[in-house]
Amino acid sequence: MNTEEIMRLSLKLAGLETVPEDSTIYVDGDNIRKILFCIDAGAPELLLAKQLGYDAVIAHHPSGRTAVIDFFHVFERHVQQMVAVVIPCEEAEKAVEKKLQDLEVEAHTRNYVHAIDVAKLLRMPYMNIHTPLDEIGRRIMSEQIDSKIGKNSKVRDIVDALNELTEFKNAVTKVKIRLGKADNPAGKVVVSHGAGTNGGYEIAKTYFKHGIGTVIYIHISIGDLERLKADGIGNLIITGHIASDSVGINPFIKELEKKDISVTTIGVVPS
Repeated sequence: MNTEEIMRLSLKLAGLETVPEDSTIYVDGDNIRKILFCIDAGAPELLLAKQLGYDAVIAHHPSGRTAVIDFFHVFERHVQQMVAVVIPCEEAEKAVEKKLQDLEVEAHTRNYVHAIDVAKLLRMPYMNIHTPLDEIGRRIMSEQIDSKIGKNSKVRDIVDALNELTEFKNAVTKVKIRLGKADNPAGKVVVSHGAGTNGGYEIAKTYFKHGIGTVIYIHISIGDLERLKADGIGNLIITGHIASDSVGINPFIKELEKKDISVTTIGVVPS
């Protein structure tokens, strides 16, 4: 396979038609048979891959260029997810607005060329795939919950359903109820993932306002969590960043392996 075919495979598995702004090919490559796949991959991992004879490096998180600078655009996917559960579009856009602006400003602090220049010097094919794999993970988590719970389910039942996924079983981090209690009614459940990063206070608050009983994030800041606790409304489950990323990464790796590509992982929780 080549790097373009690998990217297209990720889109197909995620049900996406175009490459999201946070995913890109930094250095093209052909005849790829041996991949080093890392949650985060920069200069050290590129050098390691070169020394160990890998044909390409794939990072999950964005490493540079437009995938870093234009990353904020994928945060707008939260609007699509909110509208899908019948939150008015104007309210969804308002909930996204502040953090979207923060992400755009923050992008200008990033060194967006360093790792890419290293890859070019090493002649190492290099790419990152973020949102497509997170979307795969979001769907797996949503389908797992939908298959296990009913209208009378408790928050603890959501946690139990998630813990049946191998990545959560194998993770050092544990699925946590950060807001609400285990015996609370779960109500309607939303897995808020696959939109760049967590929605913070405003997006969770808007879900709760519109009748969503339980929101699932893969991580949240302490400040946003404290604001939600002060409101005292709704249930928030945190699944853990690396474990949750791995839920979407592992199916993709299995598809690569079906095509006789050898994949070594760094930082991925095994399935």
